[in-house]
Amino acid sequence: MLPVPKGYKFASFAAGFKYSGRDDLALILSDTPAAAASVFTKNKFQAAPVTVGKEILAESRIVRGAIINSGMANACTGAEGIADCRESLELAAKALGINARDLLPSSTGVIGPRFNMDKWRAVASRLADGLNAVDPVKAAKAIMTTDKFPKLAWGEIKCAGKTVRILGMCKGAGMISPDMATMLGFITCDAGVEPAWWQEALRRCVDKSFNAITVDGDTSTNDTVIAFANGASEVTVDNDEHRTALEALLLDVCQQLSYMIVQDAEGGTKVMTIDVCGAASDADAELIVRAVGNSPLVKTALFGEDPNWGRIVAAAGRSGAEFDPEKLTLSFGKIIVFEKGKPVQGDLDALLEPVMRKQDIDIFITLGDGEGHSVLKASDLTREYISINADYRS
Repeated sequence: MLPVPKGYKFASFAAGFKYSGRDDLALILSDTPAAAASVFTKNKFQAAPVTVGKEILAESRIVRGAIINSGMANACTGAEGIADCRESLELAAKALGINARDLLPSSTGVIGPRFNMDKWRAVASRLADGLNAVDPVKAAKAIMTTDKFPKLAWGEIKCAGKTVRILGMCKGAGMISPDMATMLGFITCDAGVEPAWWQEALRRCVDKSFNAITVDGDTSTNDTVIAFANGASEVTVDNDEHRTALEALLLDVCQQLSYMIVQDAEGGTKVMTIDVCGAASDADAELIVRAVGNSPLVKTALFGEDPNWGRIVAAAGRSGAEFDPEKLTLSFGKIIVFEKGKPVQGDLDALLEPVMRKQDIDIFITLGDGEGHSVLKASDLTREYISINADYRS
């Protein structure tokens, strides 16, 4: 059984929003009010649940949980979509006996269609009864769209002789290129925290996890990560030592989840970690990791297990980053293939053949002696990705 943080209940339901014969609505509820930290998409087309969620959190960072539907994004639906989102919260809150402002909405799926509110009304009547069993795996399955498997990660630390737990879940396989990836993430923690610090900690952890992956270069209208902390462990994290330990655990859970997204990339077979150091700035290093990680030429070579280093240095060269090409060094794992402006002599294809057969492939790029550094995880690009997205709405 999963080590669920104290004071949380999970549930899932088959509402029939889009999928037939499977759960497509998940509920996460804390028994007591919880501090909520959040990050949302920067896409200018922000889905109704993002807009409504921001409004709720602007009033108070103390809530009870989240309700998440899959299949319909409720994005680009105008004022009507906002009204539908608010009504769905009212229906859920009434059934659960709480205030609508205590629930945060999230949606994922096809952009454009409006909710069928009759289906929301029908499922709302079942919400309270569905909270009897704690089963986060079912909740994680309910929020999936093109995901091949549910994504959960967890861990615990000791503080003041007591156990503090974190459990996170997320969904995402395509439309992934974070700017806060289609991705949703929900994290539960039973520590007591100061809301402002919790928000800062989540932001730092997201920048090193969900914001450091790419599948296809697309940022969604619905990207959301929310972290709850309800204090049910009876541990209040209020000193630097405990804050450092809890943030390290939060980062570990976020990085496990974000790795799973790249691992589960639509049609994906490889996970490429691009590590750029020696840049003039972190911003320059990030330009290069994203140019390489989002390059269709690099990604298709990765799928074909072809160590085509020329595509990588070409991507670095067009990234917009400032560097001296004569100082760039490129290696696949520990094998250097390019340095001082030219390829290393030898049968590189033979040397790299076993490296390229692996699922996880590390690409290291050194630009010079600057302090700039950035790391990005990226998937390959396959025929199956094209097939999935060509038929997504059918």
